[in-house]
Amino acid sequence: MSVVPLRRLTPAEESVIASAEKGLAAGDETRRNALAVLRREGLPHRRVEAWHYTDLRSLVGSHKPGLVARVIDALTRAHEPELLAPFIPGSTVIDLGAMTGTVNLAGVTVERLSASPDWREAANHLDRDVDTVRLLNASFGSQATRITVAAGTDLAHPVELSAIPGQGSESTFVLCDVGAGAKAVFVERLSPGNQSALSTGVTNLTVGDGAEVLWIVDQAKDKDETHLGQLNVTVGADATFRLFMLNAGGALVRLEVHAETTGEGADIQMRGVTLLHGNQHIDVTTTLNHTVPNTTATETFRNVVTGGHGVFQGMIKVSRGAQKTDARMACNTLLLSDDGDFSAKPELEIFADDVQCGHGATAGEIDANHLFYLMSRGIPEREARGLLVKAFVKEVVEELENEAAIEVLEARIDAWLAADH
Repeated sequence: MSVVPLRRLTPAEESVIASAEKGLAAGDETRRNALAVLRREGLPHRRVEAWHYTDLRSLVGSHKPGLVARVIDALTRAHEPELLAPFIPGSTVIDLGAMTGTVNLAGVTVERLSASPDWREAANHLDRDVDTVRLLNASFGSQATRITVAAGTDLAHPVELSAIPGQGSESTFVLCDVGAGAKAVFVERLSPGNQSALSTGVTNLTVGDGAEVLWIVDQAKDKDETHLGQLNVTVGADATFRLFMLNAGGALVRLEVHAETTGEGADIQMRGVTLLHGNQHIDVTTTLNHTVPNTTATETFRNVVTGGHGVFQGMIKVSRGAQKTDARMACNTLLLSDDGDFSAKPELEIFADDVQCGHGATAGEIDANHLFYLMSRGIPEREARGLLVKAFVKEVVEELENEAAIEVLEARIDAWLAADH
């Protein structure tokens, strides 16, 4: 029998885990199991390939020395409902922390799943044994929400999901099933809180055969906050899943998207904009897993860096039987200052022999010729640079084909650029 000695946890790791243990209740076995794995494995570090560029173990300690006290405070404070204005006019806003009972919309049911602990052990699309985001979510989260969109429903207005940080809802878990042939738009709002705190969010989304889903993530955390999020998506036959992510806040943020095709004709379109400044650390990690023939996917992320450290890790996997897969990925970064840097790691893992797959990553400064062209027509340099940056990021926003969402997102980007980062 071999004995594997337990690694000594750092003070930051010990504090995070101990704070979650304070909320343990008798019979809370799934939560207890998650904490046991966390205590055994600790937080991931740069020698863990999936976390190489986001060394959570050291970042939590360096960015958040007072994190634990804030986590405890968040867990013990009673929730005080706070209404948010719709991100997109006409949307239905659901506060995941304040919701009780069941909410019924036309063709949509939203219900609390607090009575069942099984959600903490729901499957995801990762092929590694230790899923830190899921473990932290299971350790701190106390409730889950199920959203069901009936087959054939054409949702007239978006459904916006929010959890007000600092009000006892730092960890959310959502199971969302969109029935066959349905059409829906969801907005996941990661809003700033009243104080810095650790928050996590995990969503398992199933897009039924022939369904169409647009999922918008608006990440606008406060400058001192840490957030770890994960979206697991299963896309059925002839179904379309479109994602747009605006990633512009927080001190330490990692958003994971893991999507899998399960039916022929499935189409996945991911678009995202990350705006980095100051001392931020923002990580976007995606996995596209093609498991059946004749599926398509495109993935385009644009990043603007004036400071901090940005990360993009993108993996396209094509299984042996997924012939005729057409998948492409691009990560383009505009570096506007020597104070920031960006790490990009696009990857392909292909086992089929009749596919079209490609990936690429670029990083550079504003094109001097384009800048000269604008200035030669009387546009001041500062204004000219702003126009070029806007053009760089808005190109992917305009692919949304949802005028209301485009208008709101472009206003958010304009405000960020005008803030003189």
